[in-house]
Amino acid sequence: MTRSREKYLFDIIDSCQYLEELTSDADIDRYESNRMFRSAIQRELQIVGEAVMQLNALDPKTAECITEYKRIIGFRHVLVHGYDAIDPEIVWHVVTAKLPNLHAEARTLLEELK
Repeated sequence: MTRSREKYLFDIIDSCQYLEELTSDADIDRYESNRMFRSAIQRELQIVGEAVMQLNALDPKTAECITEYKRIIGFRHVLVHGYDAIDPEIVWHVVTAKLPNLHAEARTLLEELK
């Protein structure tokens, strides 16, 4: 797939869907105690942040349609570069409270581009 708005939106949707499935019956205790689970979540969140960052570089107007797109990019930077400062409660809040809205917004944007 080439660099396109659709590709980055698809990547956001795909990672959001995977995270929703992965965490549907989990809690923060599992996140904190299970390294493999924690790593999977953080990796998918990195992908989401990278896709938003690349979307912003390619098409800022589309990226601006994503609520808190700048915060998503900033959170990606923390996950990638500030691994020792990651707060489990913030990560879990992002997954449980913020991700569903992002997922819906990305799906809407992708549909509008078709």
